[in-house]
Amino acid sequence: MSGFPKRGESPHDCFDTGHSSNSISAAAGMAAARDLAGEDYNVVAIIGDGALTGGMAYEALNTAGAGERNMIVVLNDNGMSISKNIGSISHHLNRLRTSRGYLQFKKHLKSKVKSIPNVGENIYTSLEHFRDLVKYSVVEGVFFEEMGFKYMGPIDGHDIQEMTEAFKLAKRAGGPVVVHVITKKGKGYRNAELDPGKFHGIGPFEKETGMCPPKRTISYSELFGRTLCSLAEEDQRITAICAAMEMGTGLTRFAARFPERMFDVGIAEAHAVTFAAGMASQGFKPVVAIYSTFLQRAYDQILIDVCMQNLPVIFAIDRAGNVGNDGETHHGVFDLSYLSHMPNMTVLAPADGRELEEMMKYAVACGGPVAIRYPRGSVKQLNLPKRNSFDGKSTILKQGKDAEIFAVGNMVPVALNVCERLALLGMDVGVVNISIVSPPDAETITAALKHTNRVITLEDNVIKGGCGDTVNSIVLAEGGKPVLNLGWPQAFIEHGNTEELFKLYSLDEDGITERIRKFLER
Repeated sequence: MSGFPKRGESPHDCFDTGHSSNSISAAAGMAAARDLAGEDYNVVAIIGDGALTGGMAYEALNTAGAGERNMIVVLNDNGMSISKNIGSISHHLNRLRTSRGYLQFKKHLKSKVKSIPNVGENIYTSLEHFRDLVKYSVVEGVFFEEMGFKYMGPIDGHDIQEMTEAFKLAKRAGGPVVVHVITKKGKGYRNAELDPGKFHGIGPFEKETGMCPPKRTISYSELFGRTLCSLAEEDQRITAICAAMEMGTGLTRFAARFPERMFDVGIAEAHAVTFAAGMASQGFKPVVAIYSTFLQRAYDQILIDVCMQNLPVIFAIDRAGNVGNDGETHHGVFDLSYLSHMPNMTVLAPADGRELEEMMKYAVACGGPVAIRYPRGSVKQLNLPKRNSFDGKSTILKQGKDAEIFAVGNMVPVALNVCERLALLGMDVGVVNISIVSPPDAETITAALKHTNRVITLEDNVIKGGCGDTVNSIVLAEGGKPVLNLGWPQAFIEHGNTEELFKLYSLDEDGITERIRKFLER
C-alpha cells in the first residue's frame, strides 16, 4: 500500500497526491466539474493547519469562497506540520480554538431577532454591523468568514458524535463551508503525543517505551547540520532556512545554537527561496535546506529570484535520488535535470561524507547560487584521493581502457564495486567521480575520454536532462564514442524498499554489471 492517496489502489482515493496545501484547489475543481456536469454530490477537502502555511491554500480559498458552490473544507488542526507550527497563521488558529463565544452569539442572533413580529427583519439588518463589531472583538479577524466561507467550529475531532452532527450541518448549510476540527497528533499513544515530530515518520521502536534502536551511523542530514554549525561559528552571515522540516533536514542543532539565524517559514518552499534571495541581496549567506521533491515547488523562484540575480544562496538538497517507500511523489530523481540548465547555478553531488563537508565550505565561499544534493540514509566514507579542499573539479579515480563510468554522487561507490566485478571478467573499466554536475568539468571529462573506448554514465536521477545528457554532449563534441546512460527512466517510480527498486530497474550492482558486460561485448 502506498503511504498517500492513490486512485489506482482504492475507489475511496479520489486524487493522487503526496505534497501539501493543494487539497482545496483540487476540491474546488471537482466542485466546478460537478456543477458543469449537472450532478449532485458532496465535495470535501481535508487540509491540515500546517498546510495552511502554503500560499496555494489561500489561492484556492480565494476562488472557492468567491462562489456559491457547495463545498466543505475540513481543517484538521493539531498544531503541527511535521515539526511544531509557527507563524501568524498558527497564532490565528490558536485564537479560533478558544472562540466558542462568538459562534454561540452568531448562532442565536439571527433566529432571535428575526422572530420579532413585523420589525424583526429590519432590526436584524441594522444589527449586522454591530454583529461584525462583536465578531472582531471576540475573534480577531475571522479570516474564513471574510473569505466567503461559513465557519463552523472549533469542534473536538476525537468526539465522533460531535463531528457527525457538524458534518450534517455543513451539508445543509450550502455554499462553501469550513469545519474547524481540533485533534491531537499521536492521540491514543502517549509516546507519540509527547513527541509527535519524532513519530511523524517512524522506523522500528519499542512499543512500551517509544525508544528507537541506538544509531550506529550518522546520516547525511545530520552531517550537513553539524558542518553548517561549524561554518556558522566562523561566519556570522550564514543563516539557515527550512520549510517546516527543521528536524528532517538536520537543522535541530543549528536552531539550538543559532536561534536568531534559524528561519522555519512553514510549508512554503517558494517563499523560503525568495526569502533567502532577499537575505542574500543584503549580504548574508542563506542556506536553504529542503528535500529534493519539495524543492520542485520553488522552481520559478530559484530561476528568477536567485539565479537571474546570481545571489549566493546555498541549496542543501536532502533526500536526493531514490527514497524508497515514500513513492512517486517523494523520489528526488528530477533535481539534476531541473537545476543543471539554470544559468549561474553550480550543482554539486558528494560521493561520501568528506566530500559533503568540503563542498559546503566551497559553497559558502562561492559567491553565487550553489546546490548540493545528497541522498537519504547513512553517510559513506570512501577511500577517495585526498584533496586539501574541494576545488570545483571532478576526479578520475581509475582510468579504464575498455570503458569509463562517469558516476554521480551516491552512485560512485556502486561504480567502484562494479569495476571490481568487471575486472574479474577481464574487462578494464574505470571511474570518474562527477563531483560537479553543472557547470560540467569538461576538462576532466575530456581527459578521461582520450584514454577509453566506451562511455558509461551512472546517476540516481532520471536520464532525461541529467548528468548523462551533459556527458553525451561532451562526447559528441570530442568526436563521439559508444555511450550507455544508466539512471532512472522518464517515469514516476513507484514506492518500495530502496534496494528492491534499484534491483527492479537494474540499477543495483548486479544489474549494472550485467548491463555493462553486454554493452562491452556488443
